[in-house]
Amino acid sequence: MDFSPSPQARQWHQRLQAFMDRYLLPYNAAWHQSVKNGEFPPPFMGDLQALAQEEGLWNLFLPGLRPGEPGSGLSHLDYAPLAETMGRLPWAAEVFNCNAPDSGNMELLHRFANETQQARWLAPLLRGEIRSAFAMSEPDVASSDPTNLQTTLRADGDDWVLNGRKWFITGAAHPHCKLLIVMCKNEGPTGLDGQEAGPAWTAGQDAHHQHSMVLVPLDTPGVEVLRNIPVVHHLAPEGHCEILLRQVRIPKDHLLGAWGQGFAMAQARLGPGRVHHCMRTIGQCELALEMATERALERSVFGKHLSDQSNVQDWLAESRLEIDQARLLVLKTAWMLDLGDAPPAELRAQVSGIKVVAARLQTRVVDRAMQVFGAMGLSPDTPLAYFWTWGRAMHLMDGPDEVHLRTLARYELHKARERMGHTTAYFTTPEQMRAVPHVSA
Repeated sequence: MDFSPSPQARQWHQRLQAFMDRYLLPYNAAWHQSVKNGEFPPPFMGDLQALAQEEGLWNLFLPGLRPGEPGSGLSHLDYAPLAETMGRLPWAAEVFNCNAPDSGNMELLHRFANETQQARWLAPLLRGEIRSAFAMSEPDVASSDPTNLQTTLRADGDDWVLNGRKWFITGAAHPHCKLLIVMCKNEGPTGLDGQEAGPAWTAGQDAHHQHSMVLVPLDTPGVEVLRNIPVVHHLAPEGHCEILLRQVRIPKDHLLGAWGQGFAMAQARLGPGRVHHCMRTIGQCELALEMATERALERSVFGKHLSDQSNVQDWLAESRLEIDQARLLVLKTAWMLDLGDAPPAELRAQVSGIKVVAARLQTRVVDRAMQVFGAMGLSPDTPLAYFWTWGRAMHLMDGPDEVHLRTLARYELHKARERMGHTTAYFTTPEQMRAVPHVSA
């Protein structure tokens, strides 16, 4: 394994860093002021996006681009350091059309949408003309077990009819959001014949084949965005929304992929998306550590610089070790995705692992940086308070840590069952001692 950036990745990274230094960082204060004034997206966002497209810094995340589709076609491993750099400025990814949840939704549409659906939704997303949202979590069930999801999808003549409630739907408050990709529970054995099935049919099905995804235009009658929910009192301008779906009627051709394959498609979406999330997190942690080290060198307390305090030195060292360890784990996952030959269970465990590691990393590293900054670290004068808020949310979003730890544990137990008894050769019980073969000189 060689996780050092390829020559191609280095070139792209230099171009991206130069663009951010020249165009984005000078606008950072203006972006925050614009959002504070209720102008979102800021009036200069379109100009920055046009500049990014002109310089080819567009759709950097999607390896399987087809001829004629705008983007770079970088591998997951080559894109990873770019995502890390974008993460240092949370609004930067949208400038390059690499922001969540649109990046994951484009991946999903690229793999599973038919030609008509791609022309209507994927093409304008790739061009950055619209935004989208992925509607999965629900308030009335424990969404950490997705088999609980209850938003229903039933056939009625030539249409689908949806009913349910979703919440913490990222991106749904963006003024340019035009599409919801909604995970629904199937009503009916095929969903194509207008026949509704009773409880006996539902109970007899594999729990992971009872759900499907549908493409729902946000302006469809019956779709109501109820509120933008603050996350730890931070109100994201793009939104983490609660959405009511009441008798929403859409045409049959709005089914994404195959009936009953919602979970399989969701899993396919999550792998690359989690690599992107985790690398952006690592970028924020790198920035937090840089800020903490500079602060420690310039601030004095009790006659000594903070950098001379042994406990502060420990914090800085621990942060460096944890960031580097997390980066290697995420890069390995990106490498496995590119290689494409890992068993699905192993890849699933790996993706679960980086999600847990990234969430823990961000809350620990940023918390230490906030402590070094003191009261200023709690204020909006630095990005640390927001970074910490997002890190805390990562312990729950895309599944809580406990679910991913269970996935990892189950994979380790599966491997143990396959090799059962192999480790006993390392034991030194009395019985084994008596069975030691005699070795003559």
